[in-house]
Amino acid sequence: MQIDEFRSGVQAWIDDHGEELAPSLEQGDSVDAQLGHQREVQRLLFDAGWMRWGWPERVGGLDGSPVLRSVLGEELTSRALVHTTSWSMHEVLGPAVVEFGRPELVREIFPRLLRGEEFWCQGFSEPDAGSDLGSLRTTARPHGEGWLINGEKLWTSWAHHATRCVVLARTGQPGSGSRGISAFLVDMDTPGIVASPLRTMANVDEFCSTSFVEVAVPAERLLGSVDEGWRVTQFILSCERGPIFWQRGAWLGHHLARLLGSVHDARSESLLGEAYQLLWAFRARSRATQGRIAEGDLPGPEASVDKIMIAAADQAVFDAARELLFGALETDDTPAGDSWRREWAYSRAATIYGGTSEIQKDIVSLRLLGLPRSA
Repeated sequence: MQIDEFRSGVQAWIDDHGEELAPSLEQGDSVDAQLGHQREVQRLLFDAGWMRWGWPERVGGLDGSPVLRSVLGEELTSRALVHTTSWSMHEVLGPAVVEFGRPELVREIFPRLLRGEEFWCQGFSEPDAGSDLGSLRTTARPHGEGWLINGEKLWTSWAHHATRCVVLARTGQPGSGSRGISAFLVDMDTPGIVASPLRTMANVDEFCSTSFVEVAVPAERLLGSVDEGWRVTQFILSCERGPIFWQRGAWLGHHLARLLGSVHDARSESLLGEAYQLLWAFRARSRATQGRIAEGDLPGPEASVDKIMIAAADQAVFDAARELLFGALETDDTPAGDSWRREWAYSRAATIYGGTSEIQKDIVSLRLLGLPRSA
């Protein structure tokens, strides 16, 4: 299916099913409500076929360009029918499981992910290994026909709601760095896993501290080969620079449009103008990334520019909201006020999650500009 044809079809279908797709104000904006609503939206999209486009037929998809998935996410998030953060998880982990998972396993479970029957989470960061994943301490040692995993992961989004987790663990010797890491797809109901929610400054329990104590993992849950988890890691990190950034841009555009009625002086015009420029500069840059994906290529180090730009636009949009909704954003206890506060608080992390802006600038300077590494 061509992209323009797909977009027109999705738009018409959304228009026809608007009442079913719209979040319920009565349910609130809690993580439980957010994920519950998304399950229903994914079920409707899957049954209508839209959720399956852009994924290989061998895993239950309908083939077509991966950009079709970007278009679907854009149409949904630009109308705030789904929340951009939770919607993105199948785009982060799904392609890697399709690429590196055992074919028979992927054929069985992947349609459940697309239909919203399962959520998956990402077990990468640790208390002492955030941006430096090569120093992670979680281990996986051979045990019978499989592995035993021990360690702790931090900032594991939606781990307490997830069915499965992509876990990075050290299978090589201590000190082997990125060369001794393997990736596993672990069922979250396996004995020995405890996901403890962490309430953030946005007043949501989206993240978890997740411990693994003698967690038995079958051999067929290894993604790729032993000690080649770094390849899986780089694949997943490249996916973070693709459709989910495009969807986040659409989400920011929706919120920017909501602020237009609050313009009342030259300062507010300037704030909105700056946010608009940053956001659309990102969209122009990200459009090139989507084009590479459409050609079957994965974003490389140049996608770090996308990450820097979307983080700047994210904070600019919600900084503008804080100024333009001054007082109301801090004191309004309506669902709308709560939503603006949460979005502003979440935007503070935009320069941290998915690789800090400082790390992304290092990548740009070293790998794109060829500048010497600082002492």
